[in-house]
Amino acid sequence: MHLEKIKLISFGYFEKSLLEKIVKDVEQEFQLPVKTKEGHLDLSLFYDPSRRQYDGNRLLKEITNSYAKEQNKTLGLFNVDLFIPILTYIFGQAYLNGKAGIASIYRLRNERYGIFKDEKVLINRFRKEVIHELGHTFGLIHCFDPTCVMRSSTYVEDIDQKNHQLCHKCREQLTKT
Repeated sequence: MHLEKIKLISFGYFEKSLLEKIVKDVEQEFQLPVKTKEGHLDLSLFYDPSRRQYDGNRLLKEITNSYAKEQNKTLGLFNVDLFIPILTYIFGQAYLNGKAGIASIYRLRNERYGIFKDEKVLINRFRKEVIHELGHTFGLIHCFDPTCVMRSSTYVEDIDQKNHQLCHKCREQLTKT
């Protein structure tokens, strides 16, 4: 299978400048062209009223089935609170060696945690989450290097502590795929 490009599909409003900054970093990290487009889903179908959150597993399945093509890696971008049954919340998820993933900006905003709004921090967190989830689609697992973008992140502070690039070991694994 020859990859043609990476697709970032926004479901909901994302500022063009935010997407442009992320596209540049994703292209640099994966050495593939990145295209953006708007997607349309009735998000109410994925809402769990008992949790007041959106089901990440079901959203990921929908993105895979309706938007991902074999020759591309596709990431759905959301601005909703995501969960999977075993976790209180997630920032995103992807199929390992799959063709799709999802990422949400919802819990990446400082304002969620009683801190002043900071666009630079928000963009930095989101770019890391996008690159991280795409890394999984390329077969990369969680890394133990504290600065690697593939390190697992449970809290936003974990995201803040890592870089938006792959470490040497993960970069080598990526070039082997």
